[in-house]
Amino acid sequence: MDSTDLNFFAAVAMAGGIGRAANDLHTVQSNVTQRIRALEAQLGVQLFHRSKKGVTLTSMGNRLLPYAKRISELLAEAQRAVKDEASPSGELRIGSMETTAALRLPPLLTHYAIAYPDVDVQIETGPTASLVDAVLSRKLDGAFVSAPVTHGELASKPIVEEELVLVTPPMVTSPEQINKFLATGSGRKVIVFRAGCSYRQRLSEYLAHRGFVDLRWMEMGTLDGIIGCVAASVGLSLVPHVVAEPAALQGLIRIHPLPNGTGRATTLFVHRKDAFVSSALRALIECAGSISSADVPATTAVVNAASPPRKMISRSSQRS
Repeated sequence: MDSTDLNFFAAVAMAGGIGRAANDLHTVQSNVTQRIRALEAQLGVQLFHRSKKGVTLTSMGNRLLPYAKRISELLAEAQRAVKDEASPSGELRIGSMETTAALRLPPLLTHYAIAYPDVDVQIETGPTASLVDAVLSRKLDGAFVSAPVTHGELASKPIVEEELVLVTPPMVTSPEQINKFLATGSGRKVIVFRAGCSYRQRLSEYLAHRGFVDLRWMEMGTLDGIIGCVAASVGLSLVPHVVAEPAALQGLIRIHPLPNGTGRATTLFVHRKDAFVSSALRALIECAGSISSADVPATTAVVNAASPPRKMISRSSQRS
């Protein structure tokens, strides 16, 4: 089988039509048709059901598609490996939890950009579950996620340990008052990041263990937004202590430690075991080892209760 034929086959499968695939491949429709027919003739099977609405994969086509994708990925990876030089350069696609992006990445990326100015770093934020999926599917070179991650295809390195704390408005002086707080206020909610966030899962388990059920949830996209809403008595949340401390010192919120060490949360950096580790990625992993609580400014996440949440840019490019 020719790798180009497989690439054309995968493009048609993803596009759902010969014409759309031709546009994606920047070629003519007849060329795509010829390639697909040649591949089907070589394999002796029909790969697509054809209709006026487009094409759909046959059972044999569905069987071939993951191999075609993997071959394309391997060829692209081989090209990167051959071109990789001792001095880091090129593009690096990294994922990060929102909390890590806000607290830990700025000093890391500043240092990295100065040390390796020829690397373009793209940061994509999201919850742990979606970031792990993106690394597994090779959409990201690696990601900062929350432990535990036990997938057999991933290598992981512990980066930093956070202490997660329950945060409430100042009127809630103890965890025992949470039930009354949620029940007495109109529309009070549990404020969290979107589904797939490990902190959200921990908070859900904590509240369920204490007998809190049928809760109302509010999803926020930023740490400032979460702290601001808690300060405004909209609800409660679970965040790293370093995020909550400045607002607590201002009297905007109250901090409640979790019992028996259950608040400890380790941030990992994960990447595929079988993927080529470029010099740019190796350098980032080495730099990530310097992340610590000392890197977080004391003023991080100090917000005014009336301040509107800031929209987080989910994807950005860092250049020196």
